[in-house]
Amino acid sequence: MPHFILTYELAPDYLERRSQFRTEHLKLAWEAADQGALLLGGAVGDPPESAMLLFTDRAAAEAFAKADPYVAQGLVKEWRVRPWTTVVGKEAATPVRP
Repeated sequence: MPHFILTYELAPDYLERRSQFRTEHLKLAWEAADQGALLLGGAVGDPPESAMLLFTDRAAAEAFAKADPYVAQGLVKEWRVRPWTTVVGKEAATPVRP
């Protein structure tokens, strides 16, 4: 199963505005995780400057971004979905061993 990374570039005021949308965002994320579409997700940096979410398919990643209140409310300046060729680990889509 291929993997897809959804990346978010966060707005400068992300931390100040996050709390009012966080419950809805996390609910959406946990629903995707419970359905098996979202494997991992979270903010990158301290303080956060971006976020990454690992999905099992492109359509699920794009649907998530389009439904995410962080995107709708401008906490995310830009998002994109890219394929990720995973080669190492138990969940690797295309394992490669020496």
